Amino acid sequence: MTADDLRSLIQSEEADRIEKTRSTTDTDKFREAICSFSNDMAGRKLPGYLLIGVDEKDASFRLQATDELLKQFTAYRDDGQVMPLPVMNVQSLPHPEGGGDVIVIEVLPHSMPPVRYKGRICIRVGPRKGHATEAEERILIERRTSNFPTFDATPCPEGDLDRLDLETFRQTYRPQAVAAEVIAENHRDLPEQLAALRFYNLKRECPTNAGMLVFAFDPLDLFPGAKIQFVQFDGPGLEDDVLAEKTFTGNLITLLSELDSFLKGRFTSRPVVVSELREEAVFDYPPEAVRELLMNAVLHRDYQSTSPIRFYQFRDRIEIQNPGGLYGDAAPENFPRVNAYRNPIVAEAMHVLGYVNRFGRGIARARKAMKENGSEEPIFDYPGNQFLVVIPKHPLR
Repeated sequence: MTADDLRSLIQSEEADRIEKTRSTTDTDKFREAICSFSNDMAGRKLPGYLLIGVDEKDASFRLQATDELLKQFTAYRDDGQVMPLPVMNVQSLPHPEGGGDVIVIEVLPHSMPPVRYKGRICIRVGPRKGHATEAEERILIERRTSNFPTFDATPCPEGDLDRLDLETFRQTYRPQAVAAEVIAENHRDLPEQLAALRFYNLKRECPTNAGMLVFAFDPLDLFPGAKIQFVQFDGPGLEDDVLAEKTFTGNLITLLSELDSFLKGRFTSRPVVVSELREEAVFDYPPEAVRELLMNAVLHRDYQSTSPIRFYQFRDRIEIQNPGGLYGDAAPENFPRVNAYRNPIVAEAMHVLGYVNRFGRGIARARKAMKENGSEEPIFDYPGNQFLVVIPKHPLR
């Protein structure tokens, strides 16, 4: 920024983009300005500027910028008071009229609004400063949605490469997702390789939510509901004694592997008489159906919810319930003919890892397995923002 640029900012009367103050201690005022500029309520797609060391009523005032002051203002970027973390730059420049300094905080419009300070959405529209109304908040949410159509594609500012199991990415995932000759010729660095598979956002320099879900050593602090809770009851209701329970956690590679191992041998088959001359081996619950419906829950669940996937085995049925109802164009009247992906990157990862064979075919495969086993049809329900499937036990088991 040149002296002329700074002079123009000081002389500007654009109240929605520029805040001038001589104070160095009014932290609420500073953070509210940073929050407002991040939200860019006017939709101008231009940075906002907080100018520390400018007094509009006393043009002779001068500030002497110190390292401590610069550290103070730089800390506002990642101290967690303004969330999501603001995208901002802090620099000290000589006052264009001489005799002192101006600390310039440049705040870029956030790609993931609404941004909040102390739980409130601070905005500016012209000279008006305040908090967003419900209608204004809705506009900001729609703006975020247009920037990142799905949650798993959204950058995760709280994540970084150190939190990812990069060895698993190199040795397990990448060879299955990218042809060997492409890997051999690949001279891109690791963030670029992750970004090519939509696990990293180069502009924001952080993993996407999908990257954290698939590869983070421990994603639960960011996505506390990203787990599966299994409980087996000794009866038909939640009030009955618990026979077994287990919680599946970890990144999706770990969780899906452990779930797959758990399901193998979990459900038994035995001969049942189907006619006077013939017996057939039938499962209490067809393993393929249970697996497909669990994978469907992992793939389609709402990872912003703190609720886990519930995998409950009762004496007469299995219930699998995940947060997040039907998504997009899918509705009760057209399900499962119409399908939409809440988490398309997660879906792609599960396909690469071999847990999803064909997109949009999980429900059909589960129904086929139930029919071939002689079981009743699975029952689907959509209570609130939930998706529930009930798998009846085979009537002869």
